[in-house]
Amino acid sequence: MEPQFNNRFDQYKKVSTYIKAISHPVRICIIMGLNRKKLCNVTDMKCQLDLPQSTVSTHLAVLRELDIIEPVRDGTEIFYKLHDQRAVQVLKILGVTE
Repeated sequence: MEPQFNNRFDQYKKVSTYIKAISHPVRICIIMGLNRKKLCNVTDMKCQLDLPQSTVSTHLAVLRELDIIEPVRDGTEIFYKLHDQRAVQVLKILGVTE
């Protein structure tokens, strides 16, 4: 009889990566902020979070890579919006409030 533990290992790796991405405090702030505000640019996030722009951009890149957020271009400016509502649902289940 074959072991049944790693039948879905790839799926579990994806879930683990997703959970890691949404578990950082700065990323939680970004996700919940975008859930409230709908659209926001890096400059506004930087001011709200009181962090350097490079730090905010690094966290946005992690969320973008997993399609949790998506960029929206308006002329030369780039705004971000929440793309995957599951992130908010998971955070709320874990007790994060808006």
